[in-house]
Amino acid sequence: MESILPTTSFSSSSSSSKSDRRSKSKSTQTSSKPSLVMALISCFAWLYVAGRLWQDAENRVLLATLFKKNSQQRPKMLTVEDKLMVLGCKDLERRIVEVEMELTVAKSQGYLQNQLKQSGSSSGKQLLAVIGIYTGFGGRLRRNVIRGSWFPNVDALSKLEERGVVVRFVIGRSPNRGDSLDRNINEENRATKDFLILGSHEEAHEELPKKAKYFFSSAIQTWDAEFYVKVDDNIDVDLDGLIELLQKRHGQDSSYIGCMKSGEVVSEEGKSWYEPEWWKFGDEKSYFRHAAGSVLVLSKNLAQYININSASLKSYAHEDISIGSWMMGLQTTYTDDSRLCCSTTTSQDKVCSLA
Repeated sequence: MESILPTTSFSSSSSSSKSDRRSKSKSTQTSSKPSLVMALISCFAWLYVAGRLWQDAENRVLLATLFKKNSQQRPKMLTVEDKLMVLGCKDLERRIVEVEMELTVAKSQGYLQNQLKQSGSSSGKQLLAVIGIYTGFGGRLRRNVIRGSWFPNVDALSKLEERGVVVRFVIGRSPNRGDSLDRNINEENRATKDFLILGSHEEAHEELPKKAKYFFSSAIQTWDAEFYVKVDDNIDVDLDGLIELLQKRHGQDSSYIGCMKSGEVVSEEGKSWYEPEWWKFGDEKSYFRHAAGSVLVLSKNLAQYININSASLKSYAHEDISIGSWMMGLQTTYTDDSRLCCSTTTSQDKVCSLA
């Protein structure tokens, strides 16, 4: 009985230790599974990140290579000239300049000749003169006075053209194109047929210097004449005497004819005849010699010069000064004819006088 008790106690302790080892083994196996899963996930994440970094590194190398290649092939900073070349504007600009030069040469060589011959007298001969009388929108009364005195009527106008002389009132267009001012001029012209309407010119007193460009350009493009005459509408003209004067000048090229004068340049703003660019005329403030604006005559080649170069000719505050400045740079023959001094009474055979 005593010998059995220890044996029984030993076997009981042995069985309990086995059960403890089994439970520990199970718990160890159970706790190692999440660790293994986390390790696998970490491994996959590391591989993914490493792959992306490797790919980004390759892209950076590729972009750097392309940038270096492009930077070597073109300048780092494009100039305006480079941009124009890329856009093709440089060649276009050069071509425009060439065409303008060709057009200027063509005009200077008389390629308006066909048009001018068609617009000459009915006999096809060159006209003696085109006489343009400056007028404005408010000048209808003056025009009617002129028509009732020295200006020929409709029938006489046609006969005068057969003699080689064209006479027209010269006027531009209203700043508000197509308004009542333009319509009134159009209606008056339909009745009298004695206007040269400058469609590109805006009629205004301050625009008179520009009006000279448009008049001589339009006149020489419309009629082929030996002389082109500008007359103010406050002047009475002995038409036969003027025609005789021009006939005696027949064949004289480069003629600039008028009542030649000079005078002081007005530099004080607000005074009559103020010249904004007075400083260009020197310390003495004196105008160069020029024909008075009441009546002046240009030969065909001088009028043609204005037509060809009108875009680049400088205009001053006064029309007669502007025309005189254009003549200074040319081989011009200045003719001071006292018969064209309308405001004086010294000459007995004057062809003009103040109205």
